[in-house]
Amino acid sequence: MGKAAKSAAGKKKLPSAPLGEKKKKTQKNPLFEKTPRNYRLGGDIQPKRDLTRFVRWPKYVRLQRMKKIMLMRLKMPPAINQFNMTI
Repeated sequence: MGKAAKSAAGKKKLPSAPLGEKKKKTQKNPLFEKTPRNYRLGGDIQPKRDLTRFVRWPKYVRLQRMKKIMLMRLKMPPAINQFNMTI
């Protein structure tokens, strides 16, 4: 018998958690049915979107990002790198 066979045979089944037993499913009240949100004109407020891509970043942030990209491109020429971004 190998180590794996001994450990599998020697494991005891742990008792289930006393509070983690079956949860009762609550009955849904038909008077309070959820309707899907309407984001059209005059409807709900639209969810917040991540607009960081469109922010006008400070010059030092743009410079350090451009520098990082330039240093990465030095490792591989742009003429070859263009084929890494294909679909």
